[in-house]
Amino acid sequence: MKKVIAGFGVFLIFMAVCTLIAKSVYAYRLPMAGTTTPASKYVEHKVEAEGLVVAGGEKPVTYEPGYRILSMPVRVGDRVEEGDVLFLIDLEDLEEMIEKKKDEISKVSLQIDAILENQVIQEQKKELELARAREDYDITARLQDTQVGRAAESYVQAEHELEEEGGGEGDTELKGALQSAAYGEADAKAARDEAVKQAGRKVEDILLPENVSADLDTARLELSGFSGELKQLQRIKDSQGIVTAPFGGVITEIMVGTGGRTADTAVMLISDESIPCQLKVTLDKEQKKYISLGDEITVKLEGENKELEEKVAYLAESREGAEKYEVLIELPEGMGAPGVSGSISRSEQGEKYRLCLPPSAIHEADKQNFVYVLKEREGILGQEYYVDTVNVKVLDRNDYWAAVEEGALDEESRIITSSTKEIVKGETVRWED
Repeated sequence: MKKVIAGFGVFLIFMAVCTLIAKSVYAYRLPMAGTTTPASKYVEHKVEAEGLVVAGGEKPVTYEPGYRILSMPVRVGDRVEEGDVLFLIDLEDLEEMIEKKKDEISKVSLQIDAILENQVIQEQKKELELARAREDYDITARLQDTQVGRAAESYVQAEHELEEEGGGEGDTELKGALQSAAYGEADAKAARDEAVKQAGRKVEDILLPENVSADLDTARLELSGFSGELKQLQRIKDSQGIVTAPFGGVITEIMVGTGGRTADTAVMLISDESIPCQLKVTLDKEQKKYISLGDEITVKLEGENKELEEKVAYLAESREGAEKYEVLIELPEGMGAPGVSGSISRSEQGEKYRLCLPPSAIHEADKQNFVYVLKEREGILGQEYYVDTVNVKVLDRNDYWAAVEEGALDEESRIITSSTKEIVKGETVRWED
């Protein structure tokens, strides 16, 4: 009997050990979950963003249009001083332009010579025509005077014959002859007057000024323009095509690159150092919530140890993308240079909430926020812990805390913030207190 009792005792001990081992293995395989409880916190908002210093103002660098750029040793962001080389003109292309301009000058010069020569010829023709017209006038006058004289003689002769006849049968005939002679004299005078008048008008017509022509003036103006352009081309050639900076500053934009031709617009833009620089920063939609026009901003520039407190001078939607906003902060005079990096920061204490959790504890599914909560129940191991889910409404959040609406949770709720394995609702876990 003693042996039976002893054997049964050993069996019970063995079963207890097996149960303990089984429970240990079961418990070992369960995920380990770390938890936190909601806390009362201020949800502070801190905006931090990086940007670049831009010129407060810009001046254009212009050049005569039409010249090909051979090389450009500068680029955007470079600082140049007055007299520094900006770009070089292609001298081979320039030489072709010079030869073409010389050809244009030669062509216009020939046109001017032809116009002047034609004017001389036209003047000679006019003088000859005038001399002939005057000669014709004199001849016409003499001839017509002769005709009038002859008609007058015929009238006198007819009158003499009538006086000698003294009357009789021939009187009627003589009177008719006298009348005809009178008509002939009158007709001769009229014909003379008309012929002389026509000859005189011809002389007057020749003496009238010639029609005004702008061909010569136009050609001379064109020649003057071509000559000026040739001098400009020659000056560029004499300077070896080197174009220098007319003033100092930082190059902010280049409109024409190597191989391009200068236009009647700016070749490049250089910062206007008489106007203070600005720090340009781009914010996203969330950051923009906490920055407004006129707000005090902490500014830190690359290479500067001292932080600045400046105001937002400009805030507007950016053209760089949707839901992006451009912020400009005016810098003190002499501070910063275009292209230098910088950053801004601004903190806002925000409201105090009774239930705040780490953002990592908030999960989302089907546009609904929820948390995993650790709860207790009876199980294989007796009292055990399992995972449940609770939907929550997030009232505010930052990088460190998320405030949730009261009701579904309280200060005693154990919110799962970590686990050794992926967890799901209803799963049994071990609690890492």
